[in-house]
Amino acid sequence: MFTKILIANRGEIALRVIRACKELGIETVAVFSEADRESLHVRFADDEICLGPPPSRLSYLRVTNIIAAAEIAGADAIHPGYGFLAENAGFAETCAASNITFIGPTPEQIRLMGDKASARKLASELDVPVIPGSQGAVEDPDEAASVAAEIGYPVIIKAAAGGGGKGMRVAEDPGSFAQAFQLARNEALAGFGDASVYIEKFLGRPRHVEIQIMGDQAGKVMHIGERDCSIQRRHQKLIEESPSPGIDRAMREELGNRAVRLAEHIGYVGAGTVEFLVDRDGSYYFMEMNTRIQVEHPVTEMVTNFDLVKEQIRVAAGEPLGLQLRGNQLRGHAIECRVNAEDPFRNFQPSPGTITTYHPPGGPGVRVATHIYAGYTVPPFYDSLLAKVIVHGRTRDEALSRMNNALDSFIIEGVTTTIPFLQRVIQHADFISGDFDTKLLEREPDLLTPAT
Repeated sequence: MFTKILIANRGEIALRVIRACKELGIETVAVFSEADRESLHVRFADDEICLGPPPSRLSYLRVTNIIAAAEIAGADAIHPGYGFLAENAGFAETCAASNITFIGPTPEQIRLMGDKASARKLASELDVPVIPGSQGAVEDPDEAASVAAEIGYPVIIKAAAGGGGKGMRVAEDPGSFAQAFQLARNEALAGFGDASVYIEKFLGRPRHVEIQIMGDQAGKVMHIGERDCSIQRRHQKLIEESPSPGIDRAMREELGNRAVRLAEHIGYVGAGTVEFLVDRDGSYYFMEMNTRIQVEHPVTEMVTNFDLVKEQIRVAAGEPLGLQLRGNQLRGHAIECRVNAEDPFRNFQPSPGTITTYHPPGGPGVRVATHIYAGYTVPPFYDSLLAKVIVHGRTRDEALSRMNNALDSFIIEGVTTTIPFLQRVIQHADFISGDFDTKLLEREPDLLTPAT
C-alpha cells in the first residue's frame, strides 16, 4: 500500500480523496493555487504545496509543477480526481516515468477510450451497440455532409477528443450542417487542441444511463449498477440517481455485461463508467467511456455501501477487487443534486464571491459533499460546483421526499446558487413520475423562468 498520496485536484473531490486516505492510514499532500490557499483540502491534508497563480494552466494543469511537488513531498502515488488531468494520458505517462503511481487506468487505456471515435470503433467490434455514425473522425466538409445524409437527419457532430458538452453541435437538416460542422471543429480545437470530429445520429428523447465499473490488475472487472444522468443542460449533468427509473433489472444486467465486456477487452484498471443512450423503445447505444471517478460516484456508493475511492486506491496498489454486488441487487434509491454558484434564471451566469452564511442539510439518509464554509470565497477561475447533496431512501418516493427537505433547508448566502432551480426540477411532474429524458429542460422552459 502507498505511504503518501498527492491529490492533483481541488475542492470537494480533493477532500473526498483525503478522507479515503485517512481511513486507509495513508498520508496526503494537497496542492493548491494561490486562489485556493484557504480551501479546506489544504487545511486537512498532512502536507501542502502551492502550484502557482490562480489560472489552471499555471497551476492545476502544470504537469511539471505537480510532479515536482510529489517528489519534494515524497509521495509515491498521485490521485487525479476528476477534471483537470484525470484523463490526460501524457500526465499518466509522466507519473510512470517519475516512478510515481497514477491512481487510474494505464496511459494506453486513457488514450484509447478518451478518443471518442476509437472508442466507438472498439465497441462496435465487440458487438456493443453504437449509434449509427461515421467510422472515425471526418475532416472534409463534403465527406462529412455525405456521411450525415447517409445516417439521416438530425445528426450531432462531436469532438473526437472532447467531453463535458464542448465541441458538440446538432444539425437538424442539410441546410444547417455546414455551419454546425465548422462550429464544432472550431470549439474542439479551442477546447482540446484537436479539431477532429465525428458524426452520429441524433436521438430525440433518450435517457443517459451510465454503468459504474471497477477493474483490478489481475484482469477482473465488475459492474456496480447504473446511474441515470438524464437531467442535463447543454450536456452538463445536474441531477443523477440510482437505480434508473427508466430501466429494469434485466436491462441493468445487459448494460452491465456490455460494459464489462468492453473493459475486460482492454484490461481496464481502476474506476470508470461506460455511458449509454437508452431510447424510448428500449434500444440502447454505447456513447463513450470516462476513465476516471465521476462527480456523481456517491450515488452508487449510497445504493451499494461501497467506498469507490478507497477501492480505486487499493487496486492501484495491486490489491484484488474487494467489492461484491450480490445478485445484482441495489440497496434502496439514491439521488444527487449538484449545487453550483450560478444564477439559473440568468442563463446560469457564474456567481463568485464570499459565502456569508452556510448551513448544510442533515437528517437520515442525507450526505453533503462540499469544500465550502462561511467566510469561504468562491474564486472565479474554476468550475462553479459548491456542493453535492446526496440522499438515500428505501424507495424513490422516500428519496425524493428527503431531497425536497434537504434542498429546502440548505442555506448558502453571499452568492447566488442553483438550489431554487433544483427544487423546481425535482418537483416537476415528469421527474416525480420518472418519465423524463435528456430534453426535459428544453421542453419545459418555465423551469428556467424567474418567479414573478
